[in-house]
Amino acid sequence: MVQNNLNVSETALALYTSQPGVSKQIRQLEEELGVSVFERSGRQVTAVTEAGRAIIAHAERALAATEDMRAAGRQFADPHAGTLKLATTHTQARYVLPAVIEAFGAAWPRVDIHLHQGTPQQMATLVNSGEVDMVIATEGLHHYQGLALMPCSRWSRAVVVPPGHALFKLDRLGDLTLEALAAFPLITYVFGFTGRSKLDAAFHARGLEPNVVLTAADADVIKTYVRTGLGVGIIAGMAFEPADERDLVKLDASSLFESSTTHIGMRPNRTLRPFMHDFIQRFAPHLTAERVAAALACESAAAREALFDGIELPVS
Repeated sequence: MVQNNLNVSETALALYTSQPGVSKQIRQLEEELGVSVFERSGRQVTAVTEAGRAIIAHAERALAATEDMRAAGRQFADPHAGTLKLATTHTQARYVLPAVIEAFGAAWPRVDIHLHQGTPQQMATLVNSGEVDMVIATEGLHHYQGLALMPCSRWSRAVVVPPGHALFKLDRLGDLTLEALAAFPLITYVFGFTGRSKLDAAFHARGLEPNVVLTAADADVIKTYVRTGLGVGIIAGMAFEPADERDLVKLDASSLFESSTTHIGMRPNRTLRPFMHDFIQRFAPHLTAERVAAALACESAAAREALFDGIELPVS
């Protein structure tokens, strides 16, 4: 139910059963537990109760543990075959992961890769429930308790404009500033995606209010609307490929905004198959199997962060 927006019809379709069957199972669960898991308005489920949230958290861990047992069985049955399930953002999927996945696929030809995209909340839920093995993202994951986060790389922002734009001329003179940016309508990421909070924080620290006229989760969409003349784009620097963007120019904004960190997020205390460790190390070479195992075994986020003190992250 929770994964289907509390919609009984969608849940029934996902489970290949009927709506009355789903409703009956929910009532039986609530009777057995002695509490209401869901709030209702008439016959419609409207929200999860406080007790329901605690029960669902236990259920997600139980489902994830069941998936771990299946994975252990598959490892012994055939160590070179399996499925790697990733949740990530458009920027990572489009600009960073292709080379990693190509090399990984050559090394593990019998491992299938499934990519999922969504909001930070959706991706965190997929990891906690065991539906995906890991999430690769920049922002928002710290707000969801229970994920073991491991830093992978750092990246900076870029301003994207057509050639001849006033900001392009300022950049050539070394005068590209936040004040200059704030004078133009801006097109950038949706809040909660790809480091947007640091962008807003930089403007607000200078007493500026950015005029954001359009937001998107997809850097390609941002560039499309820059081409229409709607505004100035601010994107991850990695999301600009000069060979494909001949009608746009990229201005380095690394001095204007704090850099952001991409993390891999996983459920703590899980055992990874060898091909999962291989993928992680291809994506972030400093995340060795030993370091990942130690991070997943940490009892607190502070202890986990201490494992990575002093490690210089690569810049992507």
